[in-house]
Amino acid sequence: MTGTPAHKKSVTRRKVVVAGGAAVAAVGVGGALAMSASADETADTATGTGSSTGTGSAAAAGTGAEACYRLTSETTEGPYYIDADKIRQDITEGKEGIPLTLQLKVVDAETCEPVANAAVDVWHCDALGDYSGYESLSQGGGGAGGGGTPPTGAPTGTPTDLPSGAPPTGEPPTGGGGGGGGGHEEPTSDTRYLRGTWKTDKQGRVTFTTVFPGWYQGRCVHIHTKVHVGGEWTDTGYEGGHTCHTGQFFFAEEAVLLTEDVAPYSTSTTTRTKLTEDTIYDQSGTTGGLLKLKYNKNKISKGVVALITMGVDPDETHDGTG
Repeated sequence: MTGTPAHKKSVTRRKVVVAGGAAVAAVGVGGALAMSASADETADTATGTGSSTGTGSAAAAGTGAEACYRLTSETTEGPYYIDADKIRQDITEGKEGIPLTLQLKVVDAETCEPVANAAVDVWHCDALGDYSGYESLSQGGGGAGGGGTPPTGAPTGTPTDLPSGAPPTGEPPTGGGGGGGGGHEEPTSDTRYLRGTWKTDKQGRVTFTTVFPGWYQGRCVHIHTKVHVGGEWTDTGYEGGHTCHTGQFFFAEEAVLLTEDVAPYSTSTTTRTKLTEDTIYDQSGTTGGLLKLKYNKNKISKGVVALITMGVDPDETHDGTG
């Protein structure tokens, strides 16, 4: 890397408040299915379990002085980010869905060293496509959690002021459940389910307990993430530093197809966008955020373990808003 590090040019100020009883232990699912992510993990699976096409770790790009990991792909922040609102590992808040244990590891892509004491944010929609804090804007599909009742009757009249120019790219516009593109939206409710922030340990690892995400119009199944470094953990949370990575995690089609037969996912009325059709996933496998998944193909409702190692550049700033 040459020149002045990006974080010296642009350092964001972040301060979060620790929720009561912050130290919530993550709970593994399926007993023997639970495992730890590691840099040299392989893609083999036990008989009777499923696996994504990723290896669970960033692919090695070289040895010695060369980069040890490919940098994990950067993506847009999306309109539904709430800055480190809940310091916790269990982010479920009683939400229904297939139990998901998300095991992450953060490493310096250049040195291969783990990034300890980083603040990792994760947030995603519920089983029916709604984001906490934004239910009135989300495009969830099915039941009472579907983001409102669709209008009835056919539209009348002739439209005026037709749009001109090239169509937009990326996700649907904000206010329509984009979740990964467009500008930031202010929260419209006080709910904060399926959101959390926690600290990486000395090995760069952090684990979250949540549920398998659902889907909404225009996007495949995914989880958002941010990695913050350079700040300090205090009695009131995490303060200062900058965001060195903003990305998304993705799920293999084989696993998502199995969830369609499990309630409450089975009640969704939204047409699901496949992984190969998504406008955000860059189709690069683990480098692009594809998770390695561990689950029983015949009993996915019992739980899934998802693993990935993120290769980041701690000196850079990637807040996902550009």
